[in-house]
Amino acid sequence: MEKIIEESKQGESLVLENKPENTKKLFIESYGCAMNFSDSEVVASILSEGGYNTTSVLEEADLVLVNTCSIRDKAEQTIRKRLEKYNAVKRINPKMKVGVLGCMAERLKSQFLEEEKIVDLVVGPDAYKDLPNLLSEVEEGRDAINVILSKEETYGDISPVRLMSNGITALVSITRGCDNMCTFCVVPFTRGRERSREPQSIMKEIQDLWDKGFKEITLLGQNVDSYLWYGGGLKKDFVNASEMQKATAVDFDQLLEMVAVGFPKMRIRFSTSNPQDMHESILHVIAKYPNICKHIHLPVQSGSNRILKEMNRLHTREEYMTLIDKIRSIVPNASISQDMIAGFPTETEQDHQDTMSLMEYVKYNFGYMYSYSERPGTLAGRKMEDDVPEETKARRLQEIVDLQQKHAWFRSEEFVGQIVEVLVEKVSKKSTEEFSGRNSQSITVVFPKENYKIGDFVNVKITSCTSGTLKGEAVGYSEMN
Repeated sequence: MEKIIEESKQGESLVLENKPENTKKLFIESYGCAMNFSDSEVVASILSEGGYNTTSVLEEADLVLVNTCSIRDKAEQTIRKRLEKYNAVKRINPKMKVGVLGCMAERLKSQFLEEEKIVDLVVGPDAYKDLPNLLSEVEEGRDAINVILSKEETYGDISPVRLMSNGITALVSITRGCDNMCTFCVVPFTRGRERSREPQSIMKEIQDLWDKGFKEITLLGQNVDSYLWYGGGLKKDFVNASEMQKATAVDFDQLLEMVAVGFPKMRIRFSTSNPQDMHESILHVIAKYPNICKHIHLPVQSGSNRILKEMNRLHTREEYMTLIDKIRSIVPNASISQDMIAGFPTETEQDHQDTMSLMEYVKYNFGYMYSYSERPGTLAGRKMEDDVPEETKARRLQEIVDLQQKHAWFRSEEFVGQIVEVLVEKVSKKSTEEFSGRNSQSITVVFPKENYKIGDFVNVKITSCTSGTLKGEAVGYSEMN
């Protein structure tokens, strides 16, 4: 399961700089994981070349696109409500075209186009370059669909048009798809098998961001630390690569070091990691370079070996704990966050207690916690009965959330009295007299503005905290400026 973009940004419409020569208007909303938000920037770039400027006003759009998520039933229900809204507007403006992008597009293609007839086009995650052709089909009165999953497509040759909300932080996609067949997850079926992007195209995109004044990037993928470039193609086919391809292959620790050395004043984050691919060599690179953020998002999903096996997770509880010990030893100031599922099929009270005890061992800084939601098309959805009662799921989830809250307080209090480096990202929601940003460990820090500005790296002495926010006072600029 991928880290979900914060709730306040779900459904945010993408608005970019307009080209005066473009005459058509595009309204695009994104839901779900960071990859979807990154993909929307790719789509906006492709359509900008096709004559579309973005708008935040639904009613004036010629084309409405929603980039969708299938990870949980709640996400799909939210998107269905949005489609109802689009179609209500379409009844007033019949020339408006509506399209579905992303993971729901792949999963529900025939339902959307043929049975419910609520959209004009359906475009899967690997077919965005085909959008101009699909729109031509729609203009001629035909439904249009392309949900073919690619063995090659990484959009490495598309320069994404950035959401210019703060001009400070940006997402950079480095892999697409996933080879881990976790039984609860739709990603391998909606985004295809894993393939990596050519390193020089990644470096070129980061250089472009640096030239535009961006200060922080997040290297992005469904399973980012399994990155492997050997000349193109699927990761699973690496075994058939030539000796030369194998000798010159670039893996994640090499790419991470390449970026850190190439852009020493750019902050670097990455997400999402899988435990079996978080090799010790990666930890040493994180420890070596100060511009690589000391935060590792390390989904575990359950603390029970029996449930981990049912989930087809490729690690045991003990292996995960050993990895945590390695992180604490090699990167002692790292924060660690989690994904956790409560109430997976067949989960017993003992399995749940195993999850709670693992959380006590790690004491995560923060996490993303959900009750199990059966997803059609997944291995669990096809082969396992969703047999844990909803009230039991809800109770177990609440116990997990309550324990995480306790641990978040504990981890936040460790920062009190310390000086931390903060990249100023925005004005605080609670006070216009304060700035908000994150430290290297991805914890939000709030402090009085003084004479600093958005985009500055500021050293802040932490004086107090809540479970999710650190508060302090600036003591000067950091060496990253």
